Amino acid sequence: YSQFEEDGIILYILSIIGMKNKKVVEICCGTGSESMAANLILNHGYHGYLFDGDQYNIEYAKRFFNSKKDCMVTPPLIRKAWITRENVNILLEDAGVQGEVDLLSLDMDRNDYHIWEAISSIQPRLCVFETHNIIPSDKSLTIPYDPEFFCWDKNGIEQEFRSVSLLAMKKLSENKGYRLIGGHRNGFNVFFLRNDLLPDYFPEVDVEHIHDNLWTQRQREKWPHVKDMPWIEVS
Repeated sequence: YSQFEEDGIILYILSIIGMKNKKVVEICCGTGSESMAANLILNHGYHGYLFDGDQYNIEYAKRFFNSKKDCMVTPPLIRKAWITRENVNILLEDAGVQGEVDLLSLDMDRNDYHIWEAISSIQPRLCVFETHNIIPSDKSLTIPYDPEFFCWDKNGIEQEFRSVSLLAMKKLSENKGYRLIGGHRNGFNVFFLRNDLLPDYFPEVDVEHIHDNLWTQRQREKWPHVKDMPWIEVS
């Protein structure tokens, strides 16, 4: 159900650190049929808390999960919401999810850095984030915070002005008590584990290691076209 091989990576990590409370939160779940949460919900009895800002995606996700007999006992909570740093904790609390969760997935293509920075009502054990790997490995950059930001109505290369660099997400996650432990084969979907969980099994890796792949190298060809856009540097 994941975009690439993330389902297997997530399941492997959880098999080592344990499935503690079987709760998964996905912010920008899309249609649900291609998501980080679906495998856990359908095949492992997870309680899902899924959010998306697009009405079509929400209706599709509800139909998708309602059609699965595995969801008869534990149907996911699916809510339409335009996530901002001002409302994210309220939305999570209103959905009935607080404290520790096994997995947080965040893939907004916009204010990802700012939303992760704001999240305090849940303490995920494992996180999977999408970062923007057109940005060089040594750049700690994000878009400025704009609650209404939306890149997909832009034209051509302007769409690449979005999201956050891996180095910026790594620094923020370190400040929140997480370490970078890996990424998928294309280097933009990445995994962070809470520091109290099995550092000997999952040591920290560096950004260059995650970006050492053909897709990231190809993406970097776009950077000269967007490097002068109004990115902000974060530490």
